[in-house]
Amino acid sequence: MKILIMGAGKMGTFFSDVLSADHEVAIYDVDHERLRFTFNVLRFTSLEEVEQFEPQLLINAVTVKYTLDAFRSVLPYLPASCIISDIASVKNGLPEYYRTCGHAFVSTHPMFGPTFASLSNLSSENAIIISESDHLGKVFFRDLYTQLHLNIREYTFEEHDETIAFSLSIPFASTLVFGSVMKHQDAPGTTFKRHMAIAHGLMSEDDYLLQEILFNPLTIHQLDRIKERLTELQNIIARRDGNAMKAFLDQVRANLK
Repeated sequence: MKILIMGAGKMGTFFSDVLSADHEVAIYDVDHERLRFTFNVLRFTSLEEVEQFEPQLLINAVTVKYTLDAFRSVLPYLPASCIISDIASVKNGLPEYYRTCGHAFVSTHPMFGPTFASLSNLSSENAIIISESDHLGKVFFRDLYTQLHLNIREYTFEEHDETIAFSLSIPFASTLVFGSVMKHQDAPGTTFKRHMAIAHGLMSEDDYLLQEILFNPLTIHQLDRIKERLTELQNIIARRDGNAMKAFLDQVRANLK
């Protein structure tokens, strides 16, 4: 299959490396310097080259802030039969765009990133395929994610947003609060250092991505749950209530099973 990848960032180059063994892959990025770090693929510096390539599948791997802009810029250069796809962690505006773009589409979300995941061993990682997607597109990504040993779930766009509000908004918000009260420690403990590593990793992500994940309308409900439990814990500590603390810890352990 002839596959065009837009965006030569970490995820774009990851997909190009994975796919180039079995497919004819081209990669395009408006920042031509990024193309220097791609191998075994065609490197495009103009959209006219995309038109000549005639891709059968487009994987949009640009920064989430520019996902829709990238689609709009390349669409006039794609054959009508080309399936377009995104791997965005934030799907804002995409369902509406796909309904009017005139192309079959497939939307997925690899639930891992280069910051924390070991890209050479993804057996403990997950991927979501959006159920409203084109059948052939879903088959392609299901096969690809199976080869990568990912655990695959199929959700609607709405179910995806609910999952993101829970699985990303809660740790993101908690880590941001941790970082916001942080000060230098000369002799940090193991747990502290692990939290710091997570915080540094999170803060290396794109600001717009963090913003859009936290601006998910469903995030507020999750933040309310955090505030409720934090207030409960604060009250237990203030009362030095051993029985209540034991019950709280037991509930946490039960939740983590």
